[in-house]
Amino acid sequence: MVQGDDGVYRVPDRGIALRHRLQVGTIVSEASMLVKWLSGGTIGQIEEGFIARLNKGDHFVFAGRVLEYVRTQDMAAYVRRATKKSGIVPAWAGGKMPLSSELADATLEALESARQGDFFEPELQAALPMLRAQSRLSRLPTPKTLLIEQHRSREGHHVFLYPFAGRYVHLGLASLLAWRLSRRQPNTFSMSVNDYGFELLAAEAPPLEGLRDGSLFDDAGLLQDVLASLNSSELAQRRFREIARVAGLVFTGYPGAPKSTKQLQASSSLFYEVFRKYDPTNKLLGQADAEVLAQELDIRRLRASLKRMRAQRVEAVTLRAPSPFALALMVERFREQLSTEKLADRLARILKEAAAEIDAPAATDAAAPRRPRASRRRIGA
Repeated sequence: MVQGDDGVYRVPDRGIALRHRLQVGTIVSEASMLVKWLSGGTIGQIEEGFIARLNKGDHFVFAGRVLEYVRTQDMAAYVRRATKKSGIVPAWAGGKMPLSSELADATLEALESARQGDFFEPELQAALPMLRAQSRLSRLPTPKTLLIEQHRSREGHHVFLYPFAGRYVHLGLASLLAWRLSRRQPNTFSMSVNDYGFELLAAEAPPLEGLRDGSLFDDAGLLQDVLASLNSSELAQRRFREIARVAGLVFTGYPGAPKSTKQLQASSSLFYEVFRKYDPTNKLLGQADAEVLAQELDIRRLRASLKRMRAQRVEAVTLRAPSPFALALMVERFREQLSTEKLADRLARILKEAAAEIDAPAATDAAAPRRPRASRRRIGA
């Protein structure tokens, strides 16, 4: 840009102006990268957003195997076989649309009505068998209560929490609580999340007193703990590449002759490292950090969720068999694991064990819901 005598900045080069117009309005899509064996050979492709959250030595499930992440080089994630039997289940961008706070609150209110025995909506009536099974094995969460379920299986020690805050927040909460629990007692955790809650699977029994008394939900030092629990520098660098493309620092190529993702990564990484070293106050770097906190981690909603969890009454239940809510989180984790037992057979076995527990005498801490009252007014009537 050159400032003219009239004070107006103009682009002196026509080619630069053309490239800028090509970049304006860029919609950046999620990049994919290859997953390769450290010893050679390609396994498949995975979204870069998932790999960016991993640190060296983390384990994840891919192509029916549990893999250990080693490093990222030239838009390829290099892995080796893991000795562990569990790992993180990959999350793809297409299935990460978060549950809105309004819909989450409405869902909790509907569950509170079901807990009181009012199944006045067609959806609740259709879910009646599942909700009764949840009430028999555990409890139903409500706006005023935070349900925490514990279960021990051959896989390890399971802890299920149901904040109803959406996938992004649950991913941050799971990483944050696993980090804080591991600081109190060294442990190894695997995580699984959905829109309703998250699961922490630990190799050793974790100390849960901090969950029961709410001390682990403190938001003091939240930003530092979240950044420490996740690979924040990799997230910021990936976000910077998208900003650099829109800003025109990185040229994606002309129509019909696009540059490869590897070339874009190399160019943006060079800019990122130079700015970090020689211009740390660069506005593009600040924008990348801000977008990581606002979009990747949703730090504002994460803080609000912790505040609400501190105000809720904790209801801790030790499960005799996985509850319906817990089973959904378990399926998220082991649906892609390699096993001689088919997923349907594995689910049938778990459901059979759960049915035996449901037929047993009811537990004292999980009352079955009453029959619906016919006089109950429908929502919106």
